[in-house]
Amino acid sequence: MILRTEALTKTFEVGIRRRRVRAVSGLTLSVSEGEIFGFVGPNGAGKTTTIKMLMGLIYPTSGRAFIFDAPIPSDASKARIGYLPEHPSWYEFLTGEEALRFFAKLAGVAPGEQARRCEELLALVGLEDAADRQIRRYSKGMQQRLGIAQALVGDPAFVVLDEPMSGLDPVGRKEVRDLILELKRRGKTVFFSTHILPDVEALCDRVGVIIGGTLRDVGDLGTLLSARVTGVEATFAGAAAAGPFTGGALRAREGDRFTWTFADEGSADAAVRAVVAAGGRVASLTAHRETLEDFFMRRLEAPAAGASQARRAG
Repeated sequence: MILRTEALTKTFEVGIRRRRVRAVSGLTLSVSEGEIFGFVGPNGAGKTTTIKMLMGLIYPTSGRAFIFDAPIPSDASKARIGYLPEHPSWYEFLTGEEALRFFAKLAGVAPGEQARRCEELLALVGLEDAADRQIRRYSKGMQQRLGIAQALVGDPAFVVLDEPMSGLDPVGRKEVRDLILELKRRGKTVFFSTHILPDVEALCDRVGVIIGGTLRDVGDLGTLLSARVTGVEATFAGAAAAGPFTGGALRAREGDRFTWTFADEGSADAAVRAVVAAGGRVASLTAHRETLEDFFMRRLEAPAAGASQARRAG
């Protein structure tokens, strides 16, 4: 087990009256070696606060967390972690290569290895042709790729990325997605937070859904999504294909073929039986299953019991 948290909680005191606001409440999850784990939630859900606790940048109010079986914060675990913050800051007058060498020194890479390591990482993130360009001339996507390179400069086993696709155009997002998949191929464990759901579906072995500081669901996408059918589309031909069918809506007609949509499997099954009994044909039958976006919106619209109190303590 790479990461394990036990009832991790963070409460902040805000304003002149020191009002207590709970940003993360009782978070318990685990991340296994070699997986890509997506930490999903809307803006303000507690994703960055959680990551900052895991990285030892802020201290939890209560609860515990362990990385490589060492409690956080721990120098032993930090040496094996690579981290990209949500808003990385750069010395923009440096070139990409100069910045990466600086981070290599901070990470304790042996002097004789620094040049080779930086050259290898710049190639990995596709910046070898921009290595001598100042960072202020980098695009947002190039800066994100450089950020991933700095997270890898110490050859970590566990890579933590906070909103790595935020603010990127489709090309930049694909580049970062490809990089994350390459990290997995190289045996790294990746934990990344995001609110961009298609990226999670394309990348993750498992996901954790956090809303209002509370972890709502954890699991692989197949388990979370496969059982819920959101609709059925059927194309009938011949006798009785024109319907009407209870619970069905005509979507399209092409010659003697009629395409219907049904809100549930029961209505679709009844229509199929009626068409077949009349001598018609079923040309196609497709069940539409819940996407991660559907699942996420359903969870967002159904607050957990007591969630309204979770944001405030005392």
